[in-house]
Amino acid sequence: MKSNKELFKELGAFISEKNNDPSELISILHFAQGLFGYLPMSVQTFIAEKLKINVSRVYGVVTFYSFFTMVPKGQNVINICLGTACFVRGAGDLLTKVEEILKIKNGETTPDGKFTLTTLRCVGACGLAPVMQINDKTYGNLKPEDIEGILADYY
Repeated sequence: MKSNKELFKELGAFISEKNNDPSELISILHFAQGLFGYLPMSVQTFIAEKLKINVSRVYGVVTFYSFFTMVPKGQNVINICLGTACFVRGAGDLLTKVEEILKIKNGETTPDGKFTLTTLRCVGACGLAPVMQINDKTYGNLKPEDIEGILADYY
């Protein structure tokens, strides 16, 4: 595992490759989040200084786009779709079941850092409703009784 000093050095090199161009902010934020796992204020401040822009501009972009996060996420990110098709087919019950099993609420991370639970409005898999994603894997046509077995594969 790399030290923070090494991560900041790698981020600085990436920003230099982008010619310290403020128009590259989103790609730089994506890269930074990939390195650090999230975008704490220390990273946002570093980026702002390198791009010679106000940190409030960086913060504004980070808080505007839902794919950026300022808090660390768990090793496994669970997304439950609450779009119309999923919701009417029982996605709310799936969410309740995951919360019950992991003993966390939507938006929280388990104390051991193993899981983060979030909801989405649509994942584009309406034919498989209700849908749950864990990291890059999509599970469809779920019932609450399926959840425990699926989660067991991630322990």
